[in-house]
Amino acid sequence: MAIAALPDQPKETKGRVLVWDAPVRVTHWAMVICFFGAYLTAEEDKLRSLHVALGYTLAILVAFRLFWGVIGTRYSLFKNFVRGPRAVGRYVRTLLAGRPKHYVGHNPAGALAIVTLLGMAALVTASGWMTYRQGDGGWAEEFHELVANLMLVVVGVHVIGVLTGSWLHHENLIGAMISGRKPGNPADSIERAMWLVAAILCGILVEFWWLLWTSGS
Repeated sequence: MAIAALPDQPKETKGRVLVWDAPVRVTHWAMVICFFGAYLTAEEDKLRSLHVALGYTLAILVAFRLFWGVIGTRYSLFKNFVRGPRAVGRYVRTLLAGRPKHYVGHNPAGALAIVTLLGMAALVTASGWMTYRQGDGGWAEEFHELVANLMLVVVGVHVIGVLTGSWLHHENLIGAMISGRKPGNPADSIERAMWLVAAILCGILVEFWWLLWTSGS
């Protein structure tokens, strides 16, 4: 007696789900612009006001990202992606072996890079403020230049890590930080992009630049 063939069971497929909210994406790319803009204008006296404005803006962005890392959406929270040295070491070993574990949010190495860059951005803006107030080439200026150069190196390592992760995981991590979407199951998605919060942040930055412009600073 022939047994009827059972229908093929549907395979679980992963779509593209919303992972990075709008405030995270806006902050990320705005920090990129501010850091490189400030770095490129550091040695130009005629662009000093622009350099200082970019530095202040970077400080505002760091403060917001720290705030959003406490109250933001799932994958923006520090408690959900900051891991200890052992987790970072395990991930790096699997990365070097070509078999890294996939994370919907930040992987341990990426999380370490983010925390390091936020800390260095805070140092570079604080030392830049001290240099601007001193008005001379004292220790604050030397420290400011040192941290800025070290931060550039860390940014380079971070970019290499992103490109490597994109290749090994077969996903565009840079594109994900633009669109906010990554491969995942529906349960992995955050509920809202939080565009209102991103708009408020942009409004604060625009108002800040307007005040600088009208004050002649």
